[in-house]
Amino acid sequence: MPINLSHVTYIYDLHRPSEKMALNDLSLVFEDHTFTALIGQTGSGKSTLIQQLNGLLLPTYGKIDINGYLIDMTLVTKKNGKIDSGAMKAKHRKKLKDIKSLRKRVGIIFQFPEYQIFEETVLKDVAFGPKNFGKKEEEALKDAKDALRLVGIDESYYERSPFELSGGEKRRVAIAGILALHPDVLVLDEPTVGLDAEGESNLMSLLVSLYEKGTSLILSTHNMDVVLHYAKRAIVLENGKVVYDTTPLELFQSKSFLENSSILPPKVFCFAMDLKKKGLPIDLAKVKDVDSLADEILRVKKVS
Repeated sequence: MPINLSHVTYIYDLHRPSEKMALNDLSLVFEDHTFTALIGQTGSGKSTLIQQLNGLLLPTYGKIDINGYLIDMTLVTKKNGKIDSGAMKAKHRKKLKDIKSLRKRVGIIFQFPEYQIFEETVLKDVAFGPKNFGKKEEEALKDAKDALRLVGIDESYYERSPFELSGGEKRRVAIAGILALHPDVLVLDEPTVGLDAEGESNLMSLLVSLYEKGTSLILSTHNMDVVLHYAKRAIVLENGKVVYDTTPLELFQSKSFLENSSILPPKVFCFAMDLKKKGLPIDLAKVKDVDSLADEILRVKKVS
């Protein structure tokens, strides 16, 4: 499901002393069936951007077309070069009346999944979304069980309190709650934060399986190992603008990125580039982690 942002600006605390521009005339297209990583320092606009994708935040100015669902703030009038906050609020009220259907198609998982969990049992929590969108109890429970099965949550967990679960299990329940709505796009904010190596690997394997079945994935992350290993596209934000839009492979080889960004590429990729500079003909496109680097070194040694 394609998403097209055109000249989107978002300003917190508009016309107040604390006014802050989080997105600055940003234009961006997410193609259908994307696996995209959003990269940037804290305050770069990543979290603000992902909340635009299903109407949790509406742009102060600009237009977002989500597979034909249009959020259009381009007609908000301006006074003395400033956005008319009264006109903006009136248009926001109009859009909020019919935005619910969009949130079924684009699901967001926040960094702290416990913020999205509130029911007394795991099964009730996951079934809440389908029921809220009008499904009968039996249908909602079926969707919930299917989603929990998909994320690897056993039936023995269904009647447990979700607040008793581990961080990784809570994240899976939160994802199941969104998957029960059968979204076309899954957006995740820092999905691997707080997880150990095994939990991270299990979660990313789940996301890859969802991607392979047709779900688009958009990840906001500081984890460059995840970006290198899994993402097909890397978008770097800075001060609310896109400064790089390329593949992870090209990004981590970019001289300007390496010199001007405080974001460091994965150590394994830096090591692979050093080996290549010293004459080892490694195919950097095949380097995703330590194991793949070792395989590539062995391949080169056998050839030579």
